[in-house]
Amino acid sequence: MTLLHLEGVTRTVDLVDAPALRILSGIDLDIADGDRLSIVGRSGSGKTTLLNLLGLLDNPTTGVMLFDDRPVQSFSGAERDRTRGRDVGFIFQQFNLLQGRTALENVMTPLLYARGRQFWQRSRIAAEMLDRVGLADRLGSMPDRLSGGEQQRVAIARALVRGPRLILADEPTGALDLETGAAVMDLIDEVALASGAALVTITHDPAIAARAKRHLRLDHGVLRTATNLPVSA
Repeated sequence: MTLLHLEGVTRTVDLVDAPALRILSGIDLDIADGDRLSIVGRSGSGKTTLLNLLGLLDNPTTGVMLFDDRPVQSFSGAERDRTRGRDVGFIFQQFNLLQGRTALENVMTPLLYARGRQFWQRSRIAAEMLDRVGLADRLGSMPDRLSGGEQQRVAIARALVRGPRLILADEPTGALDLETGAAVMDLIDEVALASGAALVTITHDPAIAARAKRHLRLDHGVLRTATNLPVSA
């Protein structure tokens, strides 16, 4: 089932005393449930802008963008927030953990906006997710008492705790050493596969990109099939 459909999507930013800046041009993209794709591109190619569109943080300037067959422009602000909170999980290069909050409290945060069982059992659900990422013994640890790899695993647990249908990983290993980065990607792949979520990895690292089934390249706002990547594992 197609989760996201983009057709002829552009994103333009108005500038003061200068022509409007077009960041994305004519993006055509379909993302299905369970999809695994990577998007590579140099700094300034528009990767972050595209990520914001896919994650329902921004609207296209022109073109068609559907989420579950609904035009995203038709979403009210509340509908957009609910859909993003329920169906989209973000994993960033910078962990963005809440300082002064334990690992458990950080992972519980998205569940504060849930309903029913997810809300009332948020502590247990968050603890189970931390156990799943190998941190069952660090529930009460503050971020400054965790290693870089442990902080990233907390961030992954937080992104996945609500069972999103779409996981957006933005340079998820950029702040990690090679060995830890490989372990983190193994974990993201494993959780995405087990849950049936679509996984979109945005990266400049061709080795990380090659782990996906589909490889795309964003160059000056134009999205194309990528070539010359290592063979996917």
